[in-house]
Amino acid sequence: MKVVSVNTAKLQSIQVGKKSVKTGIFKEPQNGAVYCGELGLEGDTIVNRKYHGGMDQAVYLYSMADYAWWADQLGRELKPGAFGENLTITDYHGAELRVGDQLRVGASVLLEITAPRVPCSQFAAKMGDSSFAKRFAAAQRPGAYARVLEVGPIHEGDDIDWRPTANDYVSINEVFVEWYRKSWSHDLAIKALNSPISENAREVVERRSGISI
Repeated sequence: MKVVSVNTAKLQSIQVGKKSVKTGIFKEPQNGAVYCGELGLEGDTIVNRKYHGGMDQAVYLYSMADYAWWADQLGRELKPGAFGENLTITDYHGAELRVGDQLRVGASVLLEITAPRVPCSQFAAKMGDSSFAKRFAAAQRPGAYARVLEVGPIHEGDDIDWRPTANDYVSINEVFVEWYRKSWSHDLAIKALNSPISENAREVVERRSGISI
């Protein structure tokens, strides 16, 4: 597993329906080392901090394996950063990742997986398809958010050492699939709330399941 691309965004505007809104979704590959702090990549733009960014969702990862799947579905190639991810990596699929898995990126950075990405209207607008959020949900290839446990520089080409959690924590895809159901199953909610899941996702689980741990 390797880093294919390190991506950040400058503030831009995007048309969402009849509104023009500011966004940081247009991630572009960067040359050289990019410092990764506790709140994510240096130089990156995050606008809506209620749903994006923060300590628990500091870095968003998406894989080239999923890019290849989407290229087949869409009939066109997509360059790294197209899904709004900070790190484009080689070959994981989200079904394999669990909340609590750790990724050693290069020599310095340590990430901990916290939640799946849930698509928004800006993402659909960027992809030029108002129904794309639904397509993304149906594909069950959400990519993963991570918190930064140890900071440092990240380079294109860095090796990634995937360290699966030894605990029976909820998987990224279990959270993602459950997110779109009207109510959470009791057992999966308990499993999710016992995991080091992001605070944003934790609030959603507690609200929809009526369980608090």
